[in-house]
Amino acid sequence: MRFGVLGGLEVRGASGEVVSVGGPRPRALLVMLLLNAGRVVTVEELIDGQYGEEPPVGAANAVQAQVSRLRRGLGAGLVEFHGNGYRLAVDPDEVDAHRFERLAREGRRLVAAGHHARGAALLREGLALWRGPALSDLPSGGAQAARLEELRLGALEDLAEAELGLPEGASVAELRGLVDAHPLRERLRAQLMRALHAAGRQAEALEVFEEGRRLLADELGVDPGAELAGAHLDVLRGAEPVPVARRGLPAQLTSFVGREEELALIGRLRDARLVTVVGPGGTGKTRLAVEAAARETAGPVAGGGAGAGGVCFVDLTPLAELTGEGVGGEEVARVVLGALGVREGGLRAPYPVDPVRRLAAALGGGRETLLVLDNCEHVVGAAAGLVRELLGECPGLRVLATSREPLGITGEALVTLTPLATPPAGRTAVGEAMAYPAVRLFADRAGAVRQGFEVGPRNVEAVVRICAALEGVPLAIELAAARLRSFGVEEIAARLAADGRFRLLSRGDRTAAARHRTLRAAVEWSWDLLTAGEQALARRFSVFAGGATVAAVEEVCGLDDAAGLLGDLVDKSLVEHAGGRYRMLETIRLFCAERLAESGELEPTRERHGRCFEALAQRADPHLRRGEQLEWLRRLSADHGNLMGALRWAVRHDRDRALRMVAVLASYWWLSGRQSQAGEPAAELLEAVGRPVEGLEEGYVMCVVHASPPAAAEHWERAAAFVAGLDRPLRHPITAALWGMTVGPPARPVGPETDWVLGSDPWSEALGRLGRALLRVIDGDPAGGERDLEDVLGRFRAVGERWGIAQGLDWLAMLAGWRGDWRRAGEMWREALDLLGELGALEEMADVLGRQAEALVREGDLAGGAAAYRQAEEAALRAGRGGAPVMVEVGLGELAQAAGDTGEARRRFERALAASESGGFGARQARGRVLVALARLTAAERRAERRAERRAGVRGSGVRGSGGG
Repeated sequence: MRFGVLGGLEVRGASGEVVSVGGPRPRALLVMLLLNAGRVVTVEELIDGQYGEEPPVGAANAVQAQVSRLRRGLGAGLVEFHGNGYRLAVDPDEVDAHRFERLAREGRRLVAAGHHARGAALLREGLALWRGPALSDLPSGGAQAARLEELRLGALEDLAEAELGLPEGASVAELRGLVDAHPLRERLRAQLMRALHAAGRQAEALEVFEEGRRLLADELGVDPGAELAGAHLDVLRGAEPVPVARRGLPAQLTSFVGREEELALIGRLRDARLVTVVGPGGTGKTRLAVEAAARETAGPVAGGGAGAGGVCFVDLTPLAELTGEGVGGEEVARVVLGALGVREGGLRAPYPVDPVRRLAAALGGGRETLLVLDNCEHVVGAAAGLVRELLGECPGLRVLATSREPLGITGEALVTLTPLATPPAGRTAVGEAMAYPAVRLFADRAGAVRQGFEVGPRNVEAVVRICAALEGVPLAIELAAARLRSFGVEEIAARLAADGRFRLLSRGDRTAAARHRTLRAAVEWSWDLLTAGEQALARRFSVFAGGATVAAVEEVCGLDDAAGLLGDLVDKSLVEHAGGRYRMLETIRLFCAERLAESGELEPTRERHGRCFEALAQRADPHLRRGEQLEWLRRLSADHGNLMGALRWAVRHDRDRALRMVAVLASYWWLSGRQSQAGEPAAELLEAVGRPVEGLEEGYVMCVVHASPPAAAEHWERAAAFVAGLDRPLRHPITAALWGMTVGPPARPVGPETDWVLGSDPWSEALGRLGRALLRVIDGDPAGGERDLEDVLGRFRAVGERWGIAQGLDWLAMLAGWRGDWRRAGEMWREALDLLGELGALEEMADVLGRQAEALVREGDLAGGAAAYRQAEEAALRAGRGGAPVMVEVGLGELAQAAGDTGEARRRFERALAASESGGFGARQARGRVLVALARLTAAERRAERRAERRAGVRGSGVRGSGGG
């Protein structure tokens, strides 16, 4: 277990779950035991810590009761009784306070020995354990809390000392904040002076000293101590506080994976003097820039002195902390000067004092220099102004920048980073998956974490799911791979689906920049770039699933100049734009959704979203029954996520709207082969409404048809009663067609006199004639039904509606097959499949392929029939049907039986039987054939058993006879 007292008490189990401890008394008791982890704490000490000098009567019994509660929560073995007290049997390093003290002690020792980088890493790790004021659950812990706080301040000073010894230096902003909070700590003040002096800000350093001198005199009546006075003298003398050479490219600890195309593009842009790598957080901008610069210059430049040619790497992240003070070109120039190794030599310098002029002088003279400016986004205006001035004055200078938005300078060449490509769903062959850079990156980083890890047949599916869930974002993939220290690949994939990515990917490289340690930090870095208006649009945009058009954004987000703000979000890499639509990466969308929930704007935004997409569905519905249906299906498919999201929200918050949407979306679901995706919301809505709602009965009927799991018997009865008793035209004529296909022919007579139920438009008239033609076929008049179907086919062709044409062709093909005209049947099925393929109606394609396969088998083409059956099975699985249609299972079972594979045949028949029990009208009609097939198989198996028994008997007789002879 892990225990935290540096903040409110926190107890976490082995898998990271929070363990409940109880009320204030047990919590205080546990804190005292944790502060003495591994040692016995007497009952008297526990009573004093709980109640002070005047404990109540029965305090010892109360302590015992609190210990019992702790044992129930933590496990009996952790809290041990030892004669006169209790001991918490845990390793002190499992308690954050003890772990912090150890890390602070080791970090201080390393810094004193000159190992600044290693010491800084340990100190940062220890300070990261603090979550708030120490021992907040122990009322009597004031002295201990003060001791820990003093240790924390000492660790902060040690960390500043370590950072002052590193090339990048210490953060002026952080040190200034610490000095403001603790103005009498001379060491902090001296460190701030040294940081300012290292940044070339001598005047400010002297002001810091003068302020400290006055405070010490006024508050304590003393003079500055030796350390502060020494820092003052160094500034006056112009002494070099930290000897820093030009900063070359940072060394990389991992291999470079993917981004070959982007790397080649940067290589082709060598004539461009400013190239900016832009993209969302975590997509690998810095790594790409470093790799490109290293390849161009054949390795980092280790030194070279001020003004020398070569490459110089500058990280502008520290300036992000100063954005509240307003960062200008001078501040950026000072950071670049520091990276170049250019320092002021004293108060009277022979060179220009203006840092921009000094930088131009250092980079001028025609020497070829590549300046890599990393993380420009927080100071993009200042960085852009400085770059423009330097490029104008330094002809040999080229700049390679990274930013989450362009610098916006004339002549800037952009290299846009999108997430790494991930395999499509179902691509789980190892070789095929490893062709995708996202999978290769995961494999590479996972191999570094867990020795011997390889992507293979047993784990490739889980790896593909991980990469797809993380959308190929490199930082997210690397964080997920790092979790292999604790979890298996399957568990990581499951946790990403169940717990969410922010919780799982909350641990990274402790030495990395804060924004790269967790996935949330990476997104927060981008969020902080936004203005208030941009943040409002970003959080409201999060209601869109799968993106949106600009018109939808304006309607749903409800902000003035939403289109302009949307363009700003594109520039800042929070939103992507392609094909006339805007979308967020799912990681960013989930973060913004959290901000929307916190803002109190969720309900009104969701209401506008629901209105918008209900209106789209209503507007599209009549067009789906005309020749322009493909165009409208594309429009609806592009917004499928929004339509389903609006429906699910309405199911829980506006049931009338939900019923309207189910009714109007039924055509879209069936025409595009998505009817199975409606199952869950339809079932939930059916459970919520219970019975038909007046005026919205068609939505109720469509819920019954689509519900998964299937609706209860009473819902089918109520829906049937509505259909049988219709006394008005249907608002959505597809209702009648889908009800008939699911339930079977209507109980009441159907004829021309009932066509008013469907409506008078050409499509509805054709649908009515289709129903009558099918009844004629079912009633035993196939010739008459075929003539009617030819007429129906002509009517649907005249309208140009593909689903209706495919229905006519499918039935005519079946009738041709009944006559033995398999050539004509095959031609019609091929055309029907082409039309259904245009619609993307995979489920209906599966049914038609099954009938085509049966025809091929009857013709004697067993190989062709088997191939068509398997195509049908694949189409059903791609549609999310969960299994092949009943007749496909039967056909494959019969082929397996004919090939002698009785085990496979039985598996197929049993699956078909299960499907026939829960399927619609067609599946139930096939039940008889399934039972016959199973009976035949069973009989064949028994005959085979009897033959085997007879052969065994003959062999046995032969053996006895020879023995007797």
